[in-house]
Amino acid sequence: MVLSLVWSGYYALHSLLAADSVKGAIRRFWPRLARWYRLGYNVLALILLPVPLALTQKARGELIWAWPGSLGLVADLAAGAAVLGFVASLFAYDLGAFSGLRPNRAGPDTVLSAPLRISTFHRFVRHPWYFFGLVILWSRDMDRALLATVLVTTVYFIVGSRLEESRLIREHGERYRAYRRAVPALLPRPWRTLSASEARQLQDF
Repeated sequence: MVLSLVWSGYYALHSLLAADSVKGAIRRFWPRLARWYRLGYNVLALILLPVPLALTQKARGELIWAWPGSLGLVADLAAGAAVLGFVASLFAYDLGAFSGLRPNRAGPDTVLSAPLRISTFHRFVRHPWYFFGLVILWSRDMDRALLATVLVTTVYFIVGSRLEESRLIREHGERYRAYRRAVPALLPRPWRTLSASEARQLQDF
């Protein structure tokens, strides 16, 4: 229970600091700091992350679920593929803007305010990082502490993706709505994908 609350608090703070109202307040009251907001946001997330991670590790106990036999190998292969996919998907983003190492002269914002870009991964799922994260998390053997962590993180991915998309709809309007109708949010489905040409058409909509 305590572990779930700590993870929930961490994710709630993460979402709160990403809210447009908070970024707008920073822009109004501390305009000189606003351009570095993204970097500070990421640094704070990294500084606070060891707290819930340490609590999770401390609470680890007897397994309540383990992938049996050859399914364990399949689970490990899936997790490894997800790690490789995550690394490969990094190149679909402007990492300078995302990390905050290249300051935003217009003020605090997120990488999602960039022009709509539909990478190869985004043709199959709208939030590839969340998808890869879910594969990694749910492919592990579970004890109660890890299960609590995974459940709270999954809820955060669902809620966080919707918050991100509300901003994207405000920024890109019908173009993003069309993309959302064509591609699933978190779990790829073979019958809901975009071809390379369809992705280019949406980007140039």
